[in-house]
Amino acid sequence: MSTKKGKTEKAYVGMGCFWGPQAFFDDVPGVVATRVGYAGGTKQSPAYHDLGDHTETLEIEFDPKEITYQDLLGRFWQRHDPSLVEKPQYQSALFTSNAEQSTAAKKSLEAEKPNHQREITTRIEPLKDFTEAEAYHQKYYQKNRF
Repeated sequence: MSTKKGKTEKAYVGMGCFWGPQAFFDDVPGVVATRVGYAGGTKQSPAYHDLGDHTETLEIEFDPKEITYQDLLGRFWQRHDPSLVEKPQYQSALFTSNAEQSTAAKKSLEAEKPNHQREITTRIEPLKDFTEAEAYHQKYYQKNRF
């Protein structure tokens, strides 16, 4: 996709339940769009009530001229506890789209380790597939203000 300023890129993050991260990243300057969905598993056609081993994942479309992938990684580390050991649905994860993202994600993990007393359990792996979540999950916090 392109914006008025240029071509966009995508980042994929797992940060527990995807509703909160979507609301957070929607307000970040340079983020063009977000979608919630499922990634990182082996089940064909995952759905919320039948996820298999997939992780709730946020797709972040961003304009790299306004915000870098490294800046998004910084926000990823700041907005959740990457040391929680959760079932696959809520795991901390970075799903990378290319070699540059993979290198940046691994470097950011190494830089983040001294900031945590507990072991970081964040998975970093190439994105194989992203399945968009059901419509009622999209922009959930924006539609259901508490």
